[in-house]
Amino acid sequence: MRVARNAPTIDAVTAPPLPVLGTDVMVPLVTGDDVPYAALDYAASAPALRSVWEEVCGYVPYYGSVHRGAGYLSQLSTDLYEASRVTVHEFLGCRADDEVVFTRSTTDSLNLLASVLPAGTQVYAFETEHHAALLPWRGAEVTVLPAPASRQQAVETVAEALAGRDPHRPGLVCVTGASNVTGELWPIAEITEVAHAAGVRVVVDAAQLVPHRPVDLAELGADYIAFSGHKMYAPFGAGVLAGRPDWLAAAEPYLAGGGASRLVVHGEQGLSVQWQQGSARHEAGSPNVIGAYSVAAACRALSAAGFETLVAREEALLERTLTALAGIPEVRVLSLLGRTSPRVGVIGLVVDGWNSSHLAAALSAEHGIGVRDGMFCAHPMVRRLLGADPDQPQECAAPEPAGPGERPANAVRMSFGAGTPVEHLDRFVAAVADLVANGARWTYRTEGGRCVPVR
Repeated sequence: MRVARNAPTIDAVTAPPLPVLGTDVMVPLVTGDDVPYAALDYAASAPALRSVWEEVCGYVPYYGSVHRGAGYLSQLSTDLYEASRVTVHEFLGCRADDEVVFTRSTTDSLNLLASVLPAGTQVYAFETEHHAALLPWRGAEVTVLPAPASRQQAVETVAEALAGRDPHRPGLVCVTGASNVTGELWPIAEITEVAHAAGVRVVVDAAQLVPHRPVDLAELGADYIAFSGHKMYAPFGAGVLAGRPDWLAAAEPYLAGGGASRLVVHGEQGLSVQWQQGSARHEAGSPNVIGAYSVAAACRALSAAGFETLVAREEALLERTLTALAGIPEVRVLSLLGRTSPRVGVIGLVVDGWNSSHLAAALSAEHGIGVRDGMFCAHPMVRRLLGADPDQPQECAAPEPAGPGERPANAVRMSFGAGTPVEHLDRFVAAVADLVANGARWTYRTEGGRCVPVR
């Protein structure tokens, strides 16, 4: 991962956000007023960059079938699709022979990788991973590693797990680049070095990393990287798996069908199939050209904006927000790797006397602020951080001090990015402080497992 060496000479806090769609959307409050929506759920899905939307709109009239059409629009779309692959390859700092496969999402990418693992592969993943990185490896022998308490301990845990293993047996470490619960950055280069010394490959779940930090796959040394377009300002249904070609080339296609097949013959022994090589082998069906193009457009936009500037701004806003939250004694910001661990713009927190659903509902209904609440598809990690009973109910209730030993079962996550105005973050802190001091001004009830305002 490339790190800025010389901070740009800008006022990072007041630097303008990148233009995104939705900043002018007005939403109704339960009071009857309308306010500008404060989108602070970037870790789930970031809004589309305006430049991405404009590029997509400019292409849509020229949309055509890909790869086998003879018409002009088909040829144009094919060129655009393959050029998008090149753009992503360059954006990620891939090695010359690395493949870039377009998928639907990070989850789809990791399931694709799981489907091409050689027989007998051992997979190692921390219990703190997102479910997308924990659950796909059903055909492999999986070792779930205990949660580390620091970046150094994460490296040591991998080293201990890999010590003495058979170096001739395929192995894969799956690790997040940045946590979707705490935003903390994981020591990918160091983990990769340890893994490679043991003859084991590494795949990085970069869903929360790619939108926030520059990534150089060759420099990191990791073997594979997976991410989603919808988290990097390109919400058009595409994701990416990039990395070493050999496992991808040796395995049966992830999906069987048109595009993945080069030749199909019906003979006496039934159907005989010759599969494509390269990325096409795992991109059966009609490709999501618009999705791939939007990912490439986002890559271009982030590169043009300059990651030094984007990172400096995000870190300044993060420090500003964490400092303000520290002034509210009832707020506990979640951390796994230590308070000084570097992080991206993702903050998980709990508030004394509030369950997460109630707090999130009040932030939305009374303040027009959108956050995420729950366990963020990372149940083992959230349970570890909260020390909570996973079956504890989250019924709506008036915020009252928690009883002795009572722990919250879920958390609230506020997340932001390059398109977030500073006033949205300040509004969030002010709203939390108001709710803690004065309580909810509306009545809420539980409906379908969610806390909702009574209309």
